[in-house]
Amino acid sequence: MVARVLRASSIFAIWLFAYLLSYFYRSANAVIASDLRADVGLSNEQLGFMTSLFYLAFAVTQLPLGAALDRWGPRLVTPSLLLVGAAGSLLFALGESYLVLSVARALLGVGFAGVLMGAMKAFSSWFPSARFATVSGVLVGIGSSGALLAGTPLAWLAGELGWRAVFLWGAAIVALAAVVIVVGGRNAPPNIAWRARGAAGAGIDTIVRDHRFWRIAFLNLATVGATFAVQGLWGGPYLTDLYAFSDLQVGNALVALGIGVVAGNLACGWLADGFGRGSVVVMSATVFVAMQVLLAIALPAAPVAVIYLVFGLSSAYFVVLAAEVRAIFPLNLTGRALTGVNFFGMAGAMVVQWLMGVVIGAGDGVAGYRVAFMATAALSTVAVLAYLPMVRTRRARAPAPTEA
Repeated sequence: MVARVLRASSIFAIWLFAYLLSYFYRSANAVIASDLRADVGLSNEQLGFMTSLFYLAFAVTQLPLGAALDRWGPRLVTPSLLLVGAAGSLLFALGESYLVLSVARALLGVGFAGVLMGAMKAFSSWFPSARFATVSGVLVGIGSSGALLAGTPLAWLAGELGWRAVFLWGAAIVALAAVVIVVGGRNAPPNIAWRARGAAGAGIDTIVRDHRFWRIAFLNLATVGATFAVQGLWGGPYLTDLYAFSDLQVGNALVALGIGVVAGNLACGWLADGFGRGSVVVMSATVFVAMQVLLAIALPAAPVAVIYLVFGLSSAYFVVLAAEVRAIFPLNLTGRALTGVNFFGMAGAMVVQWLMGVVIGAGDGVAGYRVAFMATAALSTVAVLAYLPMVRTRRARAPAPTEA
């Protein structure tokens, strides 16, 4: 028993290392946005679309990823993708044009597409269902501190070494993470049946026919879309354009947002396992909508860093949605079900981030940001309302987890 606990802890640490890198890369452009605009001459629309390609590639990769994880396991699938990410980081460091940076950003999205889903696939075998949200919440909570590295530390490093050097060294670190997973990772404990059998598409009909999957996926789309649009890109320009923040002030505000995400993820899994998943999701999502409305209002003396902190704190319930999926579907379908939900989240990140760039570029200063944030608030509100029937159903009859 002790040996299994120690082994599970080492598995957790291995995946945590990779997830830290994933969060750093998805958030980095928010800090170096002014450098990219100055050095490469990108417009707001180009910056938004180029940055969003990370999420587009990430989302598209989810489609074959679930079946691959269920069949071959995260120990092989995730490192193979990480090597693509290392190549993307290297290309980004060398890129001198909009086209090259766009290709590099897409390669980064492919490279990190298997990290969180690979970790959750492994955790579904290494940890009991009743503790899945807690363990996953700790992973995402600590791992999302990678966004803190993409705040003030990245702003300082970019100023001292240049943003290209940061991405160059990052390529080597990503390749190292791939090696660590192959050498130290395991798909499941001995005698645990995690592998899918039969055709690659088997079980997909079970997933797509379940209305609960679509309610979870839609809420994830709205939440991840707004969160990564702010944390991954527009949170920086918003502060620069509306409040005339310096690069260091922008970095500090984004660190506050990242701290909120870390704290939210650390808390929400434990709260969900103890007090109910539906209540945690609805309460968090309601506050999340309120923060978007405050960003849209953009009062001159608004405590923006505090709003960013609460915005991050209230957005961090993906692990609770993942626990919903873990409880609904059997172990041999968790890879496909989780990546299905994640696909919609990353598709939302791509679309929201890009469209915000279009709206902001077409608007007049404050007006562009105001319309953009009111639109994300409206989308989040509709998604929460669509999710509510799941909470009512659970109160009437709590669904029991289905094991393989």
